[in-house]
Amino acid sequence: MLRLARRTARVGHTHVRRAYVRRVQTWSLARLRSERRSLRADIRRLRRTGDAPDVHVPAVLQSIAACESGGDPHAVGGGGTFRGKYQFDYATWSRVGGSGDPAAAPEAEQDRRAAMLYARAGSSPWPVCGR
Repeated sequence: MLRLARRTARVGHTHVRRAYVRRVQTWSLARLRSERRSLRADIRRLRRTGDAPDVHVPAVLQSIAACESGGDPHAVGGGGTFRGKYQFDYATWSRVGGSGDPAAAPEAEQDRRAAMLYARAGSSPWPVCGR
């Protein structure tokens, strides 16, 4: 489940955590739910049509990718265990329908698979960068 920060500091029009002022903005629960609904709708459309729609990559996933790999779709970390833009391990990659090496997959496919994972489990698969 997503943890929402207590709004302890205010910078401009954005409420942010005091410890993460430089790192991320605090998202409202309504906005996160809206992003998940949108991602689920994209997944349903993909299953129904069988083609690969253009998946909107929400800012929360862009933030996760920037934290995990610096946004590099070919990144390899954790001694080769975590691969790609979102640092998938092979088991998680296959659970969201990926095959082969996540770091060798096109960036658009990595975005789609990360959106699927985010729609299913929220930010919990990224315990450090998904906060």
